[in-house]
Amino acid sequence: MSDQPNIRLFYGSCFALITTAFSFSIRAGILPELGTTFNLTAEQLGFINSMWFVGFPISMVLGGIFYGSLGPKKIMIFAFISHTLGIILTVFSGGYIGLLVSTLFIGLGNGCTEAACNPMIAASYSGKQMNTLLNRFHMWFPGGIVLGSLISFAMTKMNLGWEAQIWIILIPTVIYAYVFYGQEFPEPKKEIASLSENLKAMATPLFIFIGICMTLTAISEFGPQQWTGIIMAKSGAEPMVILALVTGLMAVGRYFGGEFVHKFDQTGVLLGSAVFTTIGIFLFSTQTGPMAYVAAIFFAMGVCYFWPNMIGFAAEKMPLTGAIGMSIIGALGMFSTSIWQPIIGGWIDSAKEKASAAGLEGDALELAAGQSTLQTMIMFPAILIVLFTILFFWMKKKPATA
Repeated sequence: MSDQPNIRLFYGSCFALITTAFSFSIRAGILPELGTTFNLTAEQLGFINSMWFVGFPISMVLGGIFYGSLGPKKIMIFAFISHTLGIILTVFSGGYIGLLVSTLFIGLGNGCTEAACNPMIAASYSGKQMNTLLNRFHMWFPGGIVLGSLISFAMTKMNLGWEAQIWIILIPTVIYAYVFYGQEFPEPKKEIASLSENLKAMATPLFIFIGICMTLTAISEFGPQQWTGIIMAKSGAEPMVILALVTGLMAVGRYFGGEFVHKFDQTGVLLGSAVFTTIGIFLFSTQTGPMAYVAAIFFAMGVCYFWPNMIGFAAEKMPLTGAIGMSIIGALGMFSTSIWQPIIGGWIDSAKEKASAAGLEGDALELAAGQSTLQTMIMFPAILIVLFTILFFWMKKKPATA
């Protein structure tokens, strides 16, 4: 580890994560248009969404496994190639199959970003500074979503078309490639790079427990957000503004996340997050009009600290799991989300059928279906309240490094 880590690598990591965020928010913004253009059902849109989350864990796991031998530089080169291919193939997709393939490529690039940048930051810094910079790095996922969702909203209003919106994702892609170009990346620490030692450290009840929790924190965050445009479209609130509000608050919260973790530890922060997320999704499922923005505030306060502190927990409490440990935790979250996306799409289709059978139509039907789906999603953070309560007392009883 260098005494003075290269801050340009941190900035490059942030732009790479902005690319991930743009691919998330802009795709969420154009989802209704894709459905109309290619005559796709909500379930088919769910499978397209799932490719984003399938590619992510595949490259995260492989990146984590080979981080010790390849290092972050080569992994980020692959990320750039995947992002660029995914963007170009999306524009020229031509339909359902093309969208599945192109979204998979973008997911692979996103996973490489996490696989390379998380351990690079964790290895370059320590203690409070590590937690602070991991939170600030992950700040740029919601921060990028704010920018991406507002850009998507403006371009949609100007009828610029979904293809033009996809090309916007190429801007941060080129920027992070430029910022990384010619820089010297840190070598993986040998004592952490041993895959056999990493796997041994992962074979513990605590790591398995955290992995299970991650599957629920990810879908609690990404489930409602990815479907905002469709679920909230008829609520009387502007979906992309809700997405921007949620992610804007998340960005601010993550910027100051290091202080919260320092005061309450990851376990206390995660438990509080589960409570606020449950309240937020409940309000989303019952409120309309201006109150939907109030729901967004609670939801943002909840999901804000999930991802960076699950990764931070693995890095700080289980350091011997190394890069592969952080990658596996993240991959479990994304893989879980990929599984649930078409299921959520199916819930929406089913809820629409029930609402139609009950005599609802038009906006009333769309709203009832969306809120019914959100009510089902409440179960994810509700279970986490129980699990994080167990974790809180578990770590109080056994604070030693696992």
